Amino acid sequence: MSAHPAPAATLLSSGSAATFNRLRPRRSCLAVPGSNPRFLEKAQGLPADQVFLDLEDACAPLVKESARHHIVDALNNGDWGGKTRVVRVNDWTTHWTYRDVITVVEGAGPNLDCIMLPKVQDAEQVKALDLLLTQIEKTMGFEVGRIGIEAQIENAKGLVNVDAIAEASPRLETIVFGPADFMASINMKSLVVGEQPAGYPADAYHYILMRILMAARANDLQAIDGPYLQIRNQDGYREVARRAAALGFDGKWVLHPDQVGAANEIFSPSQEDYDHAELILDAYDWCTSEAGGAKGSAMLGDEMIDEASRKMALVIAGKGRAAGMERTTKFEHPQIEKKPES
Repeated sequence: MSAHPAPAATLLSSGSAATFNRLRPRRSCLAVPGSNPRFLEKAQGLPADQVFLDLEDACAPLVKESARHHIVDALNNGDWGGKTRVVRVNDWTTHWTYRDVITVVEGAGPNLDCIMLPKVQDAEQVKALDLLLTQIEKTMGFEVGRIGIEAQIENAKGLVNVDAIAEASPRLETIVFGPADFMASINMKSLVVGEQPAGYPADAYHYILMRILMAARANDLQAIDGPYLQIRNQDGYREVARRAAALGFDGKWVLHPDQVGAANEIFSPSQEDYDHAELILDAYDWCTSEAGGAKGSAMLGDEMIDEASRKMALVIAGKGRAAGMERTTKFEHPQIEKKPES
């Protein structure tokens, strides 16, 4: 789960305002073919933060309709153990999208957290999905606005418009990078998704990832890195996951159970960093309190901490708490020297 502030989406329904917390855990986002009941069942027992049931690339055209019903059954009758439950529908350029959304949301809306929209190219596509979701929720008597949207950026046009996309709807929760289609859209000279193309001496993905990250953070959204297709190459997966985590991304897709543990580890803080962040927060709370002297800064060991330190520590501490980490250190209040009475 990201420690960044989640947007509190406010939607008007029947004259009253409803507020939804868009913060959900997404260190590991497991892709599951919606057409495979066995995989749908197995995914329920895996320790992924998020599972997205796929109606797009993972489903052949002939089985997309039946896959919708497999997904509805799995959402309604499966035990997802607190996972974030997402369905990726087909993109708006196909004839499947509207029926994907209607079948899944009408059939399993109360047991669904988000709809993922692939190949988003402009803000209007997000707004169209938002409108359709609102109509279904009102028709079915569901809570209006509860279901979130994940927008996947998969081509050059989508990246150019990512700022407008990121602010297109209060339902938005994440911006997701789709590397395979993106590489094809810009003619990148590589057939290994996520790997650096030969002949370029720097990180070919840095600009793309940073554009997505800036658009996401400017709108209090999470940023998620896409898949690494060489599922047996654990070292390769870890390398590209660390790249995204170092920039500040909240999580990454996993295509195989063996990648789940790596994603959960890499997008969580180390025990040392988590403990240190919690100590900073305790020390800052103490030094700014009346008992601690109401100071704007203080020393924590050999380190001076202030409000900026607190903000940085909040991010790390939030990620650690979301990952279920426990502290191994305790803050000790320093002794305050009393001034002698005159």
